[in-house]
Amino acid sequence: MAKVLLLEPIGGIAGDMFLAAALDLGLPRAELEQALRTLDAGAWRLVVSAAEVSGIRGTHVEVVVEGIAEARHLADILELVERSGLPPRARRAARSVFEVIGRAEAKVHGVPLEEVHFHEVGAVDSIVDVCAAAVALELLGWPRVVSTPPELGQGLVRTAHGVMPVPPPAVLEILTGKPVRFSGPPGEAVTPTGAALLSALAEVGEPPAMAVERVGYGVGTARWPDRPNVLRMTLGEQALAAAPQPEAGALYVLEANLDDCPGQLAARAIEVALEAGALDAWVAPLTMKKGRPGYLLSALVRGERRAAVTDVFLAETTTLGVRFHAVERAELARELVPVETVYGTVRVKVGRQAGRVLGAQPEYDDCLARARERGVPVREVAAAALAAFRAR
Repeated sequence: MAKVLLLEPIGGIAGDMFLAAALDLGLPRAELEQALRTLDAGAWRLVVSAAEVSGIRGTHVEVVVEGIAEARHLADILELVERSGLPPRARRAARSVFEVIGRAEAKVHGVPLEEVHFHEVGAVDSIVDVCAAAVALELLGWPRVVSTPPELGQGLVRTAHGVMPVPPPAVLEILTGKPVRFSGPPGEAVTPTGAALLSALAEVGEPPAMAVERVGYGVGTARWPDRPNVLRMTLGEQALAAAPQPEAGALYVLEANLDDCPGQLAARAIEVALEAGALDAWVAPLTMKKGRPGYLLSALVRGERRAAVTDVFLAETTTLGVRFHAVERAELARELVPVETVYGTVRVKVGRQAGRVLGAQPEYDDCLARARERGVPVREVAAAALAAFRAR
């Protein structure tokens, strides 16, 4: 089972609505505020209150800022986040949200990224909202976040740049590639911060089947005439799809990336995989994330041995998962032909196509045994075996 956090922007989505829904879901406010207090963003406080709209009880949050909000460049905000005491993954998530907004603003206004000024989004309340969303996901254990396609709203909205159509250009740019609906209430239903949270942290599409655990409602400030202005947040368990059963006789390649596994264990895994029925097994070098050296452990198996060799990978190495995919291959007809040499009997592996010999190779184990018996190099035995086969 996997954790899923489903977002339904019924009335829209904004940073404060995400935070309100998370608190309504049951996140500990004290822990969340403790993390946010490590931001050197100025003086602020959370005003959290119960709210009701259209008979739905939820939570409303306002970030009250003391003093005058200042415009900031993207680099200023990223440095502020990096200096904070947020957990590492939460810092990365918050940074990614601001980078999404920065790229959109730079494109919309036709200026270099480093020259973008954040007005509404650069204000203290928006910084707190974005970082709060990242901390909320940290407290929830980083579930898979899925959102239904948002309705963006209609009409006009006043911004620091002047009056703009709804949705504002930056919101459309941020949500490029995501499914959205050009409909909704008369107003800005999705703010740039809300759009960036969806773009950077969520998948937008159809919700998965899930077992519901908890539900929270974040209530927005505006009141729409045709719908409650709420963001519904549902935490649940998604049943993982069962892996398709392997087809007997079909060929599969199993793979596992290893970046914390000693080479001796990888070598042992090859040996045990072959004993378990793998047709072949091998290790190739990889460069993993952060430049770390690693290995790609692979095996070729028939369907009836896939489960057994998968168990070998999991038991003999440090990997936490094994992936597989079906493959096809062209094969030569094979047989082992014994030949007599001055050193003794050696089997030769012969490959044929339509009765024609396309390849012949002496079996190494046989050559090694004869070489040890006679005290000669292995390559001499192999050459003698190949000559004997050709003489046939």
